[in-house]
Amino acid sequence: MKTITVPSDKGRLYDVQEFVKDCLSGCGASEKTIQQLELIVEEIFVNIVSYAYNHPSEGDISISCSVEEHLMRVTLTFTDAGPEFDPLSIEDPDVKMKMEDRSVGGLGLFLVKKNVDGITYRRDNGRNVLLIEKRLS
Repeated sequence: MKTITVPSDKGRLYDVQEFVKDCLSGCGASEKTIQQLELIVEEIFVNIVSYAYNHPSEGDISISCSVEEHLMRVTLTFTDAGPEFDPLSIEDPDVKMKMEDRSVGGLGLFLVKKNVDGITYRRDNGRNVLLIEKRLS
C-alpha cells in the first residue's frame, strides 16, 4: 500500500492523479479503467477540498492506494479530518428527470458509485474514511 498526503488544495489534484497512475503502473489495468479511476479521484478529491474544511489548505487529505494484482483489484482510501460527512447518505439524483428540473448536486457522487465495484464510508478517530474498490479488468 502506498499513501500520499497533500494539503486540501484543488491545485494538488494533479499530484494525486499522478500518484494513483504511478500506483497502477504495470498492473495491467485497461485504459478505460484508468480513465474511470481518474474521474473518481477527481470527483472525490475536489469534493473533499470544497466541503471538508472552512478555508483552502486548512487541512490535509490522505489517499492510499493498494493494488492486489492476483485479484485484479485496486483499493483507494480517502481520509480527511473535516466534519463528519457520509457521501453515501446523499440520495442519488433522478437521472430520468430533465436537467433543468433536477436539484443541483449529487451527480458526481452518483457517477462515482456507478463506476466502482465497492464503496464504503466510516468515521474513524475523528476522520472521514471513504474506501473505494474497483476491478482492474
